[in-house]
Formats: sequence, structure tokens, C-alpha cells
Amino acid sequence: MTNDHREIEIKLRVEGDLGTMRDLLRTAGLRISKPRLFESNMLFDRAERNLRDTSQLLRLRRVGDACILTYKGMPAPGKHKSREEIETGILNEGNMALILARLGFEPVFRYEKYRTEYEAPGQAGVVTLDETPIGIYVEIEGSPAWIDAVALSLGFSEQQYITKSYGSLYLDYCREHGVTPANMVFDT
Repeated sequence: MTNDHREIEIKLRVEGDLGTMRDLLRTAGLRISKPRLFESNMLFDRAERNLRDTSQLLRLRRVGDACILTYKGMPAPGKHKSREEIETGILNEGNMALILARLGFEPVFRYEKYRTEYEAPGQAGVVTLDETPIGIYVEIEGSPAWIDAVALSLGFSEQQYITKSYGSLYLDYCREHGVTPANMVFDT
């Protein structure tokens, strides 16, 4: 995330196991900056689904004791996903959901993940290791050159870059596995 509220990122699907990926991240000089935490995310849209139809996003995220409201604008075309991102902390998740409902927004999709955040000392960028119900992903966020360098150091090529959202990846997963889409949540 840059100062101008621009998020530039890619996702990479991890085909191996979690331990091997953690080793690769350490070997690439990345260190844990935020330990593994559970995240619960709720996406909101209006009945007409005008946010989804324009690839915009309104998300309420719960991570630990924190709650964050995020708006993401329409992505620009390119090998990296680049779009406006505005976030703010929320004191009361229930009240925020009520405000959104009063403004005509309703919950449309819930997804969960475990996220560990990594950084390289002295470098501007963040790498996250996301454990989701549909697989393990690495997200790399920073300048395009930094993203490319980190992806290469982890053994990934540009052909493996993913710019889809977790919601889109979930729908792809459901189609591929013959599953009726619902919410991307862990089995309890």
C-alpha cells in the first residue's frame, strides 16, 4: 500500500506444503512481522450487485480484536493488480454492519483465512502467507519491481501471477470441484 491509497499486489498459489513455503520465505530474507492470525471477512454489496459488477469491494474484516473497514476500487489492467484501497479501523463491528445496512448494503460473501505477514528488513513491501479453505496462497504487495524480484526469489514466474480476488478464486474452485458456491469458510 502506497501513500496515494494505491494497492499493488499479486497472489501465487502454493503447490507444496506450508513448511516448505515458510522455509522459502526465510531463505529469501523475509521475516515474520505479524504472527499467524485468523481473519474473518465479510463482503457487502447492494441488491443490484453494482460493486461486484464493477470489481469494487466493500469489506468488513475481523482479525483478533481489531475490525477494519476496507474499500477497494476498480483494478487497472496489468500483470499486477493495482487499485485504490482505503482502510480504517472500526470500534464496533456490529454497529458498522448496521450502518452499512441502513445505507443499502447487505452481506454477500464471507471468507476466512489464517494469515502470517512477512517483511524484508529495510525494504518497502509485504508478503503474506494465507491459509484458506481452498488452498495456500502467497500475496506480495509493493512496487511492481519489488513484487517481481520477491516472486522470482521464491521460485515463481510471471505466468503464475494471480490477480483475482479470493471470491473469484473460490468460484473457480467450486466450478472445478462441482461444489455449490456459498461462503469460503473452514469446516467446523
